[in-house]
Order: sequence, then structure tokens, then C-alpha cells
Amino acid sequence: MASASVLQEEFCCPICLDLLTDPVTVTCGHSFCLKCITGCWNQEDYKGVYSCPQCRETFTPRPVIRRSTLLADVVEKLKKIDLLTDATSPCYAGPDDVECDFCTGRKHKAIKSCLTCMGSYCEVHIQPHNEVACLKKHKLVNACSRLQEKICSQHHRIIEVFCRTDQKLICMLCTMDDHNEHKTVSAIAERTEKQKKLLDMKWDNLMRIQQINKEVQEVKQAKKYLQMSAQVAVEDTEEIFTELISFMQKKCIEVKMSIRAQERAEVRQAEELSKELELEIAELKNRNADMNQLQPIEDPIDFLQSFQSHLASPAAKNLPKVTFKTKFSFSEVMKSVSPCLKEKTKEFHKAIHKVTGFMKGDTVKRTVPEEHCGFYRINRHAADLTLRINGVVTAITGSAVTVDFPDYPGWSGSASKIELVL
Repeated sequence: MASASVLQEEFCCPICLDLLTDPVTVTCGHSFCLKCITGCWNQEDYKGVYSCPQCRETFTPRPVIRRSTLLADVVEKLKKIDLLTDATSPCYAGPDDVECDFCTGRKHKAIKSCLTCMGSYCEVHIQPHNEVACLKKHKLVNACSRLQEKICSQHHRIIEVFCRTDQKLICMLCTMDDHNEHKTVSAIAERTEKQKKLLDMKWDNLMRIQQINKEVQEVKQAKKYLQMSAQVAVEDTEEIFTELISFMQKKCIEVKMSIRAQERAEVRQAEELSKELELEIAELKNRNADMNQLQPIEDPIDFLQSFQSHLASPAAKNLPKVTFKTKFSFSEVMKSVSPCLKEKTKEFHKAIHKVTGFMKGDTVKRTVPEEHCGFYRINRHAADLTLRINGVVTAITGSAVTVDFPDYPGWSGSASKIELVL
């Protein structure tokens, strides 16, 4: 066995460190796998100089290599020897195996454990239990590393009875001692009973898994629908508010333009009035100057002649009277419009509140099971009500449900009739 191992090392490829595959020998005498040496030399093509990966001897040009038939035959024989050695070698215990308690040196894998001897045995050391008459009566089980757990700590006997009263494993002496009046059965019988329950529990669990998987799919569909619905609502809201903002901005511009136009008209009228008043003042000042010149004349003839020609002449006419509201303010316009705007704003706020309030509901709701039977067994009186993406579930009472549908707010009825309003 050792010689075979040494031979294997001699016929290993220096590159891949495994037995030679399609062995070839280069000019320097070293042998490699055909694939390994070809790969190495392909990487040296750009230099034009090729070397042996083991001794570094260089070759120019690239040597022609052929498969060594003799080496290939030797390697095949070595592989057969290796397979034969593996087949006849003992099976040693691995990290997860139970070790034989009677092997010295490297432990072999145990195949049986004796509950009477409290030991584990490999294929060789178990033979006495199969051949010696007194050992044949011992209790053998599959190799187990927890033998102590199969022994009663009180009587140091094999545990082989199950006490249904205390729900624990006991030995035969326990049935005559602390458990003499308890309901007991053999461990085998209890295992058979528990196995049936286990199958029922497994079935219930599988059914529950299927049910939950169905709910998961419904939740995914609801999630997808809600996301799509929310996206449409967001886009519609964006469009509505954009139009509303655009409308308000347009009307704001129109109102401002109207105010500015009115402002220009009023200012123009005020300027015209100001000019007329200034002309009237100028004329009055001129007449006042004439009167000042006339007043000191003492000669009656000159005074009367001057009076007739200046003050009594038709040039001193009365200008048309123009009225102007000096305290005019556009705030009066806003006072008349503001209440209306505030009222409309309140109505708009109420409408928005209704929209946001409608969205504050349990659109996706899972009902709580009323009963649990066995292992995850449930009775769902309203299984179809776990998801209702077209309405908001507000209450569930027994088999009756109350839902706020867009077209039927406050709808109430049995679960089976919900489809009639969807």
C-alpha cells in the first residue's frame, strides 16, 4: 500500500499535482499532462522561447510533443491499484460518524450500539454479539452517540416504556415503582401513535403552507393593484392640480392686468384734472394781478374804464367743475372678492379632506382566525375577506362584513355577497 503511494507521487504532473493525464515527455526528460504543458507553452508564444516548468531549460523553436504510450499504461495500472486499495481499506470514522469504542489507534466507524454493554462497535468488533450466545440477547440499535440518554438515571436500566400520564420515557422498573398506577405503553406503541399524529400535523402544516402561499399571492396582487392605482391617482392629481394652478395663475394675471388698466385710466383722469385746475389757478392769478393794478387808481373815469375792460370782460369765464375721489382704494375690490375666495377655499379644503379621509382605511386586511385545532389548523369564517382591494373593510362581525366601496359606502352583508358589488 505504501509502495503504491510512492509510485503515485512519482507519476504526478508537476503542474497540476495529480496523476498524469495523456502523459508527454519533453526534451529535458520531465513528464507532464498534455493539457498542462500545452497551456504553459501557449502563454510563452509571445516570447518565442519555451521552457520546462520543472527545470527551466529553454527550447527554441517550440518542441513537438507526443503522447507517451508507456507512461499512459503505467498510470492506468496505478489508478486501478488505487481503486482496489480504497475498496479493501477499513472505513474510518468521519467527523459526523460514531466511533467504535474498542478500536485502538485510528477509530473505525461504528455500525451498532449495545444498550446492555453501553458501547458502540464497528463491523469487526460487533461480531461477538452476533456469534456468542449470551451476547446475542443484548439490545442492539443503530450506532448512536447518546447512549446515556437511553438509560434510566434512577434504575440504570434501558428506557423502553412511555408513561402517558407524565408524558415521559421510563424503564420497566419505573412502571413498578413511581409509575405503577400510571397509564403506560411500550415505546414502540407510543411511537406508532405519535407517528400518526405527526402525519396529521404534517398534513395540517402542508395545508397551512398552501393557504399562506395563496394569501401571499393575493397580497402580491393587491400590492401590484394598489401601486398601479396609486400611480394613476398621483398622475391624475398632478394633472388636476397643475390645471388648477395654471388656471389660478392665469386669473391672477388677468386680475392684476385689470387693476393696472384701471390704475392707468384713473391716473390719466387725475392728470387731466390736475392740468385743468392748474390752468384755472393761472387765470385766477392773472385776474388777481389786474385787480391789484386797478385798486390804487383814484381817477374815477380811469378806474371805471379799466374795470370795464379787464374785470367785467367775458374772458373771466367759469371753468367746468370736475370731481375727484381723493381716497379711492383698490382694497374695496379685494374686500368684496375676499369673502367669496375664502368660501371657495374652504369648500376646496373640504373636498381635499374627503379625498385624503377616504384613503385612511385598511385596504389590505387580514382576518384573525377564530379557532386553532391541532397543529396550525384554523377555521377561517371569512377567508375571502383577507384581501379586498376595491373597498375599505371597516368592520367584521361573525360572517358579516362592513365595507366602504367607492359606489356603496357603508355596505354591509355576508362575505359570499361581496362579489355582487365589485
